[in-house]
Amino acid sequence: MAEILHSGLAKQWAAEFLKANLMSVRLSSLLDPTRILLDVQSTKRTAALHEIAALLEPHPDVANFPSFYQELLARERLDTTCLGNEIAIPHARTEHVKQIVIAVGRSTAGVHFENSNQNVRLLFILGTPKSNPGDYLMLVGSLCRLVKDAPHREALFAATTPAAFIATVQELENKILGPLNESA
Repeated sequence: MAEILHSGLAKQWAAEFLKANLMSVRLSSLLDPTRILLDVQSTKRTAALHEIAALLEPHPDVANFPSFYQELLARERLDTTCLGNEIAIPHARTEHVKQIVIAVGRSTAGVHFENSNQNVRLLFILGTPKSNPGDYLMLVGSLCRLVKDAPHREALFAATTPAAFIATVQELENKILGPLNESA
């Protein structure tokens, strides 16, 4: 058994397991054009968060929007959710959502996040059930890989419509994670 654990085969199995699990929570599968705002108007953090999060209010998996939104703001006050490179992932692990939900906002002028003194142009607002941290962590990991490289970020900044934004995400996921295997 020890020989298997230290072999290249174990690493290959781990990589395949990780890839299979990441593919099960692809960002593109959670995106909806009605929950993507490509022209966020506010340049102030709290107002911009509300502008984007409000897209989730009618979402069927958001059981209690006001409580979800208050938890989102409380989490944001704890520590910055900025990743750098003009990207932020404001999020809340909460009992007020039934499944992972996401809204995306993009700002031409930038939104000032005073707690990190950064301007952010692309915000991914996530709500995730407290009972499901694994999928949330895999999604955040996938999202970080998606926006890590400057050409990827520029492609997301350049998308002209919500549908084009989703298509760009799908293209980047296929490039990074490999094509989605529909039969799996």
